[in-house]
Amino acid sequence: MSSTITASPPAVTTRPAPLATLRDIRLRLGEVQALDGVSLELHAGEVLALAGHNGSGKSTLLSVVAGTLPPRSGTVDRAERVAFVVQRSDVPDALPLTVRDVVRMGRWAQRGAWRPLGRDDHAIVAQSIAALGLEGLERRPLASLSGGQRQRALVAQGLAQRARILLLDEPTVGLDDEARTLIGSAIAREAARGVAVVHATHDPEVVRLAGRVIRLEAGRVVEGGGRPSGCGERASR
Repeated sequence: MSSTITASPPAVTTRPAPLATLRDIRLRLGEVQALDGVSLELHAGEVLALAGHNGSGKSTLLSVVAGTLPPRSGTVDRAERVAFVVQRSDVPDALPLTVRDVVRMGRWAQRGAWRPLGRDDHAIVAQSIAALGLEGLERRPLASLSGGQRQRALVAQGLAQRARILLLDEPTVGLDDEARTLIGSAIAREAARGVAVVHATHDPEVVRLAGRVIRLEAGRVVEGGGRPSGCGERASR
């Protein structure tokens, strides 16, 4: 009796769909071509650094991903909600807000501004405050905080949104070591729970720790525009 051995077909691995996809994004701001043919994908669990000099298009690209700035041409497909953390200098000092007020605002994306927060919301706010080392400062006015504390409060607001895409614009620029460490740890934890984290930076150390780097120059991708590999693996080290 003879037997026939047949080889099993190779296993087919399917990559999860990206959380957001940008294709051939072009945008002018006044006379400046701020973005010129930028394409990228954002995947769950990755930490992506947008690197480049001031004026290279980093902040503009974040605004396009967030949906706050529409491109002139190209397409933006987002399958998930986005949390966008701006630089602390973009928030007026005159706003009469405490740290707790600022972080609570992160829950408005799901609850709405006029609905009272529930038990789960308050728990998320407390967790976000703790994650950035702000316990004991909850009643302090935002304007009275140091630069590092203020930026941490804004990052905590972003965490409180529980979005699947977290965008941060220069989150550690000009901050002390404590603030940089706390924000870096928060970014790593978000990636570990499946969030796509994208932060604009020109800090070489922040770039080194990112899982993927895209460099922009005059609104164009000059390095790292391919698909990500090893989502977030370096950020967790």
